[in-house]
Amino acid sequence: MNNQASVSGDNKKESELKLKLKLYSYWSSSCSFRVRIALNLKGLKYEYKAVNLLKGEQYSPEFTKLNPIGYVPVLVDADLVLSDSFAILLYLEEKYPHHHPLLPQDLHKKAINFQVANIVSSSIRPLLNLASLKYIEEKASPDEQLAFAKHHIEKGFVAVERFLKDYAGRFATGDEVFLADLFLAPQIHSAIERFKMDMVVLAL
Repeated sequence: MNNQASVSGDNKKESELKLKLKLYSYWSSSCSFRVRIALNLKGLKYEYKAVNLLKGEQYSPEFTKLNPIGYVPVLVDADLVLSDSFAILLYLEEKYPHHHPLLPQDLHKKAINFQVANIVSSSIRPLLNLASLKYIEEKASPDEQLAFAKHHIEKGFVAVERFLKDYAGRFATGDEVFLADLFLAPQIHSAIERFKMDMVVLAL
């Protein structure tokens, strides 16, 4: 009887291990940062799989099987592979809605969260990824690269500030952490650490 219980317990542990979330991530990737925040807010256990972008590990045959475009993050949940941070966040919200919701119930606030997230993911972040900045540096100079990055960060953040002026509380859209915060926090951190921007001037 004890042997059967032991085998049953081992099988359960093995099954749980197979179903465990896996996150392929790079420590300074703002897109990966969003997903790590969400996983921790929701209290979800996951296996961290480091992908060193500076060493080009995102272009390895093993990784491009998961994401042919060679970007992080990638989330693996059993037989599902998701390779876009926005898609990952919405998937986690749908699957685990009662684990710290990422979206407010209020329709207007929900729309603002989507709008801010989209500004960061579509109008700011794509212009600041490693490939884009490396290309600009090769065609121009490091100083011009920095000026380019700062211009687009400031333009995006000024727009975000205008959208949030009637909603902000302790966090972007009130007193709880929602989707907009998950996009803004990593981008603000990147603006300060990588591009030495003065966020006091930008008011965010």
